[in-house]
Amino acid sequence: MSTVVDVVSHLLNFPEAIERLGIPSRSNESSENKGNIPVDILDAPKEYIFHMDVPGLSKSDIQVTVEEENTLVVQSNGKRKREESEEEGCKYLRMERRAPQKLMRKFRLPDNCNVSAITAKCENGVLTVAVEKLPPPPKSKSVEVAIS
Repeated sequence: MSTVVDVVSHLLNFPEAIERLGIPSRSNESSENKGNIPVDILDAPKEYIFHMDVPGLSKSDIQVTVEEENTLVVQSNGKRKREESEEEGCKYLRMERRAPQKLMRKFRLPDNCNVSAITAKCENGVLTVAVEKLPPPPKSKSVEVAIS
């Protein structure tokens, strides 16, 4: 019975296939990383594009870095300012929006990424990070040599 379960698990484990491409999937996120940033990753012809939801955070609250030459790190300090009322005597009657936790997400980049050509912009609560791809290596030519 366990071999059937193993086979089905292997066949249905699509996130594992994504992991082999160098892009972590949600299935391997641990429960201790509860402040993770939701992300969509687009594999475009000339670049990888990461779209991340960061509502309530400005571009000064977010840091995008590269560690260990191939790990893209996106993090924030988790601080969001509440709207302050200008009138004295005002108070909140209900506060349902939680202040964000410290957010962090790491992505192992594929070998064909140019880590010195990464751009990021933050507009309307969406952080977009573009990682340029390196050009493919030149294909080797084979030359036939006549044997005398």
